[in-house]
Amino acid sequence: MNESATDATTDAPRSADIARIKRMIPHRYPLLLIDRVEEIYRGRSAIGVKNVTNNEPFFQGHFPDNPIMPGVMVVEAMAQTAGVLVIETLGMIDQNPLVYFMTLDKTRFRKLVVPGDVLELHVRILRGHGKIWKFWAEGKVRGNIVAEAEYSAMIVAQDDKRRRSGAS
Repeated sequence: MNESATDATTDAPRSADIARIKRMIPHRYPLLLIDRVEEIYRGRSAIGVKNVTNNEPFFQGHFPDNPIMPGVMVVEAMAQTAGVLVIETLGMIDQNPLVYFMTLDKTRFRKLVVPGDVLELHVRILRGHGKIWKFWAEGKVRGNIVAEAEYSAMIVAQDDKRRRSGAS
């Protein structure tokens, strides 16, 4: 399921498996926190999926006798899902853009995320054009909201980054 066969003129959802995700965002183990993205509706929404396992490196130090996924990691998984959604929306696959957090608001953690959970990251674009994007996201486990946040991010092409740093 590397690329959904979807005509760009239809409103049918797309999806991204791990190989496609790696072509869209620069994150890698141990900080790649999504396993797939489903129901990508360009310019609107997507659902990221994280299979939470006891092997996660953060469980070694984050309450090893009572492992819970750190809230900051849940928010990062939301942001990565948003990154895939933006890259799909802009058609920037294989262009290696970077997405930087700008704001994080209205964040709530409602329930614990533990090994064995399948964390669904429901992300919706509130505003988006050019480099600046704003999102609303809910993390869900078995249909129950475990976290929610409103956040914004800036997308930067690798060429823009090099120009700012003076690199050639």
